[in-house]
Amino acid sequence: MKKSLHPGAIWIFRLNCYFGLGLLSFLLIFVLPTMLLAKAGAVSLVWVPVIVFLICFIVIVIPLSEIYARMAYKRWFYEFTNDSLKIEKGIVWKKYVTIPYERIQNVDIHRGVIARIYGFSTVIIQTAGYSGVPMPEGNIPAVDVKEAERIKNFLINKISKRK
Repeated sequence: MKKSLHPGAIWIFRLNCYFGLGLLSFLLIFVLPTMLLAKAGAVSLVWVPVIVFLICFIVIVIPLSEIYARMAYKRWFYEFTNDSLKIEKGIVWKKYVTIPYERIQNVDIHRGVIARIYGFSTVIIQTAGYSGVPMPEGNIPAVDVKEAERIKNFLINKISKRK
């Protein structure tokens, strides 16, 4: 049976989008025009990019981040089958990950500040082999604290049975 993430996961997706879109808009709308205005000698107009950046952040970045966060949350699932963990995620491009229990090496539970505030944990499942991405392929970003412990115990039992 497919399971969804904890509702607090929306904050993870939202903040990631704030950071990504906010940084991009900061560079394009604030830094670049400020440098051009300063180089042109229009020092009295340097405050204009600040106002434009704030308006763009409020009008564009915040609404787009909210839409992205809600869509990402509704399209993120995980499922434990008899022989593997299956993860399904993605809005436009779907990504399906299947992790056989034989490849699992270690299971960690991580709880950052936001996770502690909203009462969820991130389960990090380390596998044999490196997939070339900075995040482990077995990453369930937000599950209830008790569910995280159940997942960890379930997977540790699967690991210890094969030894």
